[in-house]
Amino acid sequence: MAAAEGTTLRDLIEQGLRVSLESRRGRRPGFCLRDASFRGNGLQPGIKEGSWETIRDLIYQGRGA
Repeated sequence: MAAAEGTTLRDLIEQGLRVSLESRRGRRPGFCLRDASFRGNGLQPGIKEGSWETIRDLIYQGRGA
């Protein structure tokens, strides 16, 4: 079929997947990520503009690192 339509097998498969997924779109509610935030006053002073190395060191402080 791909040769008859002058396209590649890959393009034909991708088109079929798109059609199949699009037809299923309305049947299932969309994914919603639960709210995993917590209460607090935000980042500690010195962390807001801190580097990843600083943050990593604070995470592992007192844990053998």
